[in-house]
Amino acid sequence: MTKFAIGIDFGTQSGRAVLVEVSSGKEVASSVKEYTHGVMDEWLPDGITRLEDDWALQHPADYLEVLQVTIPEVLQKAEVSADDVIGLGIDFTACTILPIDKHGQPLCMLDEYASHPHSYVKLWKHHAAQEEANILNEIAEKRGESFLNRYGGKISSEWMIPKIWQILNEAPDIYELADQIVEASDWVIYQLTGELKRNSCTAGYKAIWNKKLGYPSKDFFKSLDPRLENVVEEKLSDKVYSIGKKAGEITLNMANLIGLNPGTAVAIANVDAHVSVPAVGITEPGKLLMIMGTSTCHILLGEEERVVPGICGVVEDGVLPGLMGYEAGQSCVGDHFEWFTENCVPASYHLEAEERGINIHQLLTEKANSLAVGESGIIALDWWNGNRSTLVDADLTGLLIGATLLTKPEEIYRALIEATAYGTRMIVETFRTHGVPVNDIYACGGIAEKNSMMMQIYADVLKMEIRISSSSQTPALGSAMFGAVAAGKEQGGYETIFDAAAVMGGVKDQTYVSNKKNADVYDQLFEEYQKLYDYFGRGQNNIMKRLKKIKKDSLQVKDGGVVC
Repeated sequence: MTKFAIGIDFGTQSGRAVLVEVSSGKEVASSVKEYTHGVMDEWLPDGITRLEDDWALQHPADYLEVLQVTIPEVLQKAEVSADDVIGLGIDFTACTILPIDKHGQPLCMLDEYASHPHSYVKLWKHHAAQEEANILNEIAEKRGESFLNRYGGKISSEWMIPKIWQILNEAPDIYELADQIVEASDWVIYQLTGELKRNSCTAGYKAIWNKKLGYPSKDFFKSLDPRLENVVEEKLSDKVYSIGKKAGEITLNMANLIGLNPGTAVAIANVDAHVSVPAVGITEPGKLLMIMGTSTCHILLGEEERVVPGICGVVEDGVLPGLMGYEAGQSCVGDHFEWFTENCVPASYHLEAEERGINIHQLLTEKANSLAVGESGIIALDWWNGNRSTLVDADLTGLLIGATLLTKPEEIYRALIEATAYGTRMIVETFRTHGVPVNDIYACGGIAEKNSMMMQIYADVLKMEIRISSSSQTPALGSAMFGAVAAGKEQGGYETIFDAAAVMGGVKDQTYVSNKKNADVYDQLFEEYQKLYDYFGRGQNNIMKRLKKIKKDSLQVKDGGVVC
């Protein structure tokens, strides 16, 4: 009998499930559930509690809804019985964390804390812990902490320890009440299996955990804040489980809720970007995968550990067993373009798109594609949501230069796309400069799937051929592959993720090849981008940070607060 695995990708705006044929990797059905609460960056669900700048929260109930809606739907669409589903895997955005009580209940789901911002899930792009991250990095550098080298010299405000410290600083009652603070991915596995097992991927990349050394010392945490001395024992755990392993089996209660059989194998949770690597068939060093969506994550395999400034981390076995997994990323890609279409495009463009039966992104892409490289005379920095790599600074903001009264929306739109390509080139060149080869480029995600103009721009800017994932749901496919590995060979799955990748992963025949004429012009533009990158990003002119402070002070005065 044909056996199937289910992969669920918990993204920024929605969760998506895919039902995959284990013997071939064929995706037979998919389902998407938008989060009921979406991303909360202005108000809590009560409609009364306002959030400050740089906050980004989610509601954990949305994750359970994804399970309850998408799994029955893919089974129904494919007319597949739960009896033939051998395994389930999930992936998540990261670092996305939440405080829970001793029963595993999220604190935000307790009535008395429903209006407390710190009781909710802090999404990956919650950047309000930048002050904590700055102090952490300063203290770690003064102490000569060796872990900094593994994370490019800085710990990001997106990561677990700064976010935990922010909770402690701003809501000590929530911190004390929390039995544990966990990754949302591990919490979902906890709900499915009844067992809380922290995965090695998020622990390694986002929580300063190391396979050989564990977490930083108690003395380090004490140097940050005496209240954090025992944070690992009190709020985390030194028990970390390797990706590629079985987390447990679906409980009877969850089986009844989601339509799968009790006892179905569940894989240890993973991160969306990292789980995508085997889904495109990458199992060796030198191949960089861009997972392109709201943000972009760059994953690269290597044979040895190198110090690479400004990357998100290098973790042994962090992506595939036996290899070093390097991560870098850009905080603003799809978000970048969405912001522009919602705030800066005239009504006439929206009307034209509506009359032609296409969306505004398609219209702008069509118009932008008619432009020659450099024709607009403008260039942008891709920091509308901060810089993740290689500057690791969430306080940086966007910039557009060269605009005139004749500048058209499509010219700005293209400049924003080009800015993200330049940001990726900065990352690629940084890897190469520090001894980590980048020989091949792969891409996956909605942008890679739908926007051929953007992918051609990337090929021209990078001066490399780009291969595209064969799956439109690459992270979900990767999760399904890990689900098949969790089930094991005896149940019709696979013994290792390498075995699964050889059969279930792959790329399309079509590739994007660099155009030399365009690449030559982009070399000139990239040189200008580098100058802006250094000038505004490396301390020569901190105007972006000064403006953010003026904004914050002004809002406090406007709201009747006191400016200190």
